[in-house]
Amino acid sequence: MKQGFLILVLLLSLNSIAQKGVPVPVKEEVIPAGVKVVKSSHKVTIGGKLINYQVQTGYLELKADTGKVLSKIFFTYYKKDGDDDAKRPVTFTFNGGPGSASLWLHMGGVGPKRVALDDEGNALAAPHKIIENEYSWLDKTDLVFIDPVSTGLSRAVGEPASNYHGFEGDIKSFGNFIQHFLSRYERWASPKYLAGESYGTTRAAGLSKHLQDAHRIYLDGVILISAVLNFGTNDGAIGNDLPRALYIPSYTAAAWYHKKLSSELLNKPLKEVLKSSEEFALGEYASALLKGGWLSESDKNKVAEKLAYFTGIDKNFYLLGNLRIDENRFYKELRRKDGLSIGRLDARFTGRNFDDAGEYVDFDPSFANIDGPFTATINDYLQKELNWKDEKTYNVFGNVYPWDYSNVQNKYLNVAESLRDAMAKNPHLKVYLGAGYYDFATPYFTAMYDLEHMFLRPEQRSRVKVHTYESGHMYYIHKPSLIQFKKDIDAFYDLKN
Repeated sequence: MKQGFLILVLLLSLNSIAQKGVPVPVKEEVIPAGVKVVKSSHKVTIGGKLINYQVQTGYLELKADTGKVLSKIFFTYYKKDGDDDAKRPVTFTFNGGPGSASLWLHMGGVGPKRVALDDEGNALAAPHKIIENEYSWLDKTDLVFIDPVSTGLSRAVGEPASNYHGFEGDIKSFGNFIQHFLSRYERWASPKYLAGESYGTTRAAGLSKHLQDAHRIYLDGVILISAVLNFGTNDGAIGNDLPRALYIPSYTAAAWYHKKLSSELLNKPLKEVLKSSEEFALGEYASALLKGGWLSESDKNKVAEKLAYFTGIDKNFYLLGNLRIDENRFYKELRRKDGLSIGRLDARFTGRNFDDAGEYVDFDPSFANIDGPFTATINDYLQKELNWKDEKTYNVFGNVYPWDYSNVQNKYLNVAESLRDAMAKNPHLKVYLGAGYYDFATPYFTAMYDLEHMFLRPEQRSRVKVHTYESGHMYYIHKPSLIQFKKDIDAFYDLKN
């Protein structure tokens, strides 16, 4: 605008632009002490209602007591216009990895914009586009998307990045971020939620206890999307047979989807088939795994036949592997005769490897499907719509390994107990637990097992809402699941504490 314009004309013009939903370009703002933030105004239609909102994108600095800046945490803050902050929830949202930035939830199903995919979740040809997300959570809650140190644009600046690359360092940095954010943006009175996906659920469960114990911050809700709470139920190492049993229902789901089961099972609804598979996995199969070398040859053959029945893999393959099949072998074996392998993040997707021999796949076709589109669109969106001009590399996946689990040396990390502790101390804390049937990164049945082994009291268990979807790890890329996800999340926010 020309300098000679009256201030009133300028304000009216900017307001007119905002009402049309076009980002309002503003100068980078310093608030306070060198923290770089860019603001813009937007609108989105959710559930047929127009939502006007503000976005603040930039850094929050974590400092030592001396004032020395230790790290710069990159975040994107969406705030609906006109609501009372004391009544309006704020949800801190992040992905997992560990080492993943928050773009998947941000641009997949939660934020006001999402990557354009077809209804099944298949990527469209370039140029990749973003569209208005009519299923965003912004009608229910303000949103803060957080990138952990070494991911996105977040960086350590005053200490080694490795200080953040571990369960405890990660939890502490997020706790500090949330505390400072609540003060800087005056949201202490607001209902407070966490939403994490994958390792982000590990972080969220750990934070539920840490925020209470270290910062006296009591949460209203924790949202666990594709959860991994106890690594002992997810890591099928030699000598740990529990995951072998808990993965079987996921094998069944994938085989059902790819029509590799008998007509008897294919003619039944998936949930009915999975119920039978779950009973077999926890019963006859788990017992066989426990017996090991004590299992008779006749019983071994019977179990192998049932494994073939429920997973579509030849019984001789199981006999060669002592009734155990590594999930990586399963990806290759299920559709080997078709020259295809299936996805890890989402078993609905298939890919072609260099050849059809060998035990393991060349790549995960379900990840390859979303990698390019999400990377392109988050960069384009930050630059063009949110006015964040920065040539630093946006690390979709940061170099955070080795991840430090020394807090549980010689044990498996189990944050289900942290969540139970938080729920015991906070009788108003409610939990959403969601899972995709076709997810092998965090299989749905392991999450169900972990939940039922928290041994929650009846009044605590009633505050946990469980939902499943016929999709994969990022179940929101599947439009029917995204629609159901939105309904389930709306109901969760509407629950009265």
